[in-house]
Amino acid sequence: MTSVPVRSNGAAPAAPPSPLKLFAECFRALADNIERVVKGKRDVVELALTCLFAEGHLLVTDVPGTGKTTLARAMAASLDGTCHRVQFTPDLLPSDITGASVFRQDTGRFEFLPGPVFANVVIGDEINRASPKTQSALLEVMEEARVSADGVTHDVPRPFMVFATQNPVEMAGTYPLPEAQLDRFMMRLTVGYPDFAAELAVASGGGSDGVGELPVIATSTHVAEFAQVVRERVRLPEAVVAYALRIGIATRELPGVRLGAGPRGSVALVRAARVRAAWQGRSYLTPDDVKELAVPVLAHRLLLDPETEAAGVTDVELVKGVLGRIAVPKPQ
Repeated sequence: MTSVPVRSNGAAPAAPPSPLKLFAECFRALADNIERVVKGKRDVVELALTCLFAEGHLLVTDVPGTGKTTLARAMAASLDGTCHRVQFTPDLLPSDITGASVFRQDTGRFEFLPGPVFANVVIGDEINRASPKTQSALLEVMEEARVSADGVTHDVPRPFMVFATQNPVEMAGTYPLPEAQLDRFMMRLTVGYPDFAAELAVASGGGSDGVGELPVIATSTHVAEFAQVVRERVRLPEAVVAYALRIGIATRELPGVRLGAGPRGSVALVRAARVRAAWQGRSYLTPDDVKELAVPVLAHRLLLDPETEAAGVTDVELVKGVLGRIAVPKPQ
């Protein structure tokens, strides 16, 4: 047996922390940092970071003034990576997002000028105000992390996350997001109004959100490396993965639902649940990880019949109903 190295004072050196422990510490540090400006919303912050480390995209739907953009900016400020912000308007063109090839007279050649989508974090403000044609420009890059222009593909930086916001109340001048685009968002969240104490703390700040004062906690390299650690070190029990798949399949069989969650949704649910297990300090997936993330990962993928919508039934209620009917696997 190899002897244990000994320090000069005779004490054995402490074992280095495991990669999963380092990830959990980084995750908590990021959440603490963001919560300095997004007060009283720890659960929302943790879900947003789960989406980031699961290499997914996030859609935040809520009324104005609840901190949607502040959350996006705080996350970007906590990471030492590139961040571009796009204001989605009806006159926005696809090339305004992805970039375009421009002829250079000095070289006699076309040169691709990257658009704002070439960043680690892309904040899309009021994404539903752009036309469907412009929104469709995000389909390829959100799925494949690359942009095709004039027969040439250009990879975007990794990690890559689209953090989009939309206002569900003011419908004038807006367009519904296509189902194909909604399916590319790993999660949909609502921030909600803060409680009295949190709103008092925000109001006492004199109107400044404090995002510019946040320190950098992790680099984009850290995010990419920790995402790989989660993929490699969190075990996926077959029974728990099957449980996640049964939930997704059950949404396709619901009465009053024209379109349920497809295979992409089931895969996203397992990926996000794996990250949740890791930041909670576990190297294995549990049914609770799946249950906690089923609504934010699956609900926005459901397309309801007009009659169901008219009855006031929501996609969130339908997914919660599925969770109540699917048998939870017993621990092994």
